Amino acid sequence: MSSRSLNSLVSEYKDTLANGDIQITYQSLVAIVQGLRTEFSKKYKGEYKTANVLHGYIDFTYFYLQDEFLKQRKLKLAIVLNHKHANFELWLLGQTKNVQVDYWQRLRALEWVNAQDMPEYYIFEATLLETPDFDNRAQIFEAVLANFEILSSRVFSELKALEGN
Repeated sequence: MSSRSLNSLVSEYKDTLANGDIQITYQSLVAIVQGLRTEFSKKYKGEYKTANVLHGYIDFTYFYLQDEFLKQRKLKLAIVLNHKHANFELWLLGQTKNVQVDYWQRLRALEWVNAQDMPEYYIFEATLLETPDFDNRAQIFEAVLANFEILSSRVFSELKALEGN
């Protein structure tokens, strides 16, 4: 949290909003995530249930994916636009805090898991697309879908290995 007064921060906030660029940028980024959600819904119809796009504060825009395997374990995958880093990430989420803690402890040896500190929102995150060309939606969609295929396959392998399947 900033040590500056809220009045000072609000003044800067108003100035930022006054030129309109932040609104256009935010709306455009959300539209990209909505388009990505549509692509996932089409490609994985019948395989995953795809939730609607959700908005964090101004930090994350995301949607959930869940298949029967994940549902039985009270887990979800999320495709996330991290606004701070301007990248796309894959998160593994627990339906409750207890589920999140359990899977975080069990998966701590994985390269994606922060073994020292459990993240607040997810069990782990892995980068799907580090430096998107936001002017090229088709390239974003193609890269995120391709990287999701690779990463989700590895995630499912690790989850199944936990159970000896």
